[in-house]
Amino acid sequence: MRRVLWWLVGGARGGKNRLRVVRTLSETPMNANQLAEALDLNYKTVRHHLELLEENGVLTTMGDGYGKTYFLSDRMEQNMDLLDRIATEADLE
Repeated sequence: MRRVLWWLVGGARGGKNRLRVVRTLSETPMNANQLAEALDLNYKTVRHHLELLEENGVLTTMGDGYGKTYFLSDRMEQNMDLLDRIATEADLE
């Protein structure tokens, strides 16, 4: 998981926004539209980050279409401390 998080958050151009997505979803599950509003980001930008995070096992979903809701995967929930360390090391805070 460390390598995946470094690639997604610490070493990638959209890392800061992906960090914001993960932290927001750790508080409450949301759909893409809700997340775009909460983070004040473009909907298509949020969808891009959500797809990457889901493909790499950071997020899981329920439902489909517009109401598809995103949650942290069990694996990500167990590694939130690792995410915080990577964010600090990558100077994203």
